[in-house]
Amino acid sequence: MTTTTPTGTRHTDLALLTVRLATGLIFVMHGTQKIFTYTLPGTTQAFTQMGAPLPALSAPLVAGAELIGGLLLIAGVLTRWAGGALTLILLGAIALVHLKAGFFNPNGVEFPLSLLAATVALTLAGPGRYRVPGLPA
Repeated sequence: MTTTTPTGTRHTDLALLTVRLATGLIFVMHGTQKIFTYTLPGTTQAFTQMGAPLPALSAPLVAGAELIGGLLLIAGVLTRWAGGALTLILLGAIALVHLKAGFFNPNGVEFPLSLLAATVALTLAGPGRYRVPGLPA
């Protein structure tokens, strides 16, 4: 017999945990890369070349949101807010960079579209039962 929880079955909670951990890790790694590997000035230069609006502002905001949002997803804390913010970033990245490269990797919409599906799902569903207790979901 399966126990039902507010977010569904235990399987649903495990599915949400899996999506949160994988998606959160990807965003943590991309935020860390933008901040520490490329550096914020390098990321700003890249955003400028890609035609991102206000690159001096958007580059550090995106890098920070990816790092912090990814950590929040992993913990299951403020999941809907983090998922929503990351969804907006992905929509911008798809519109500004990836659409013109077509569907397939390395630069097409294939990978960001997968992340978009995950962030939208987490924004709608929340973190599930398996999360850091005592903090807002």
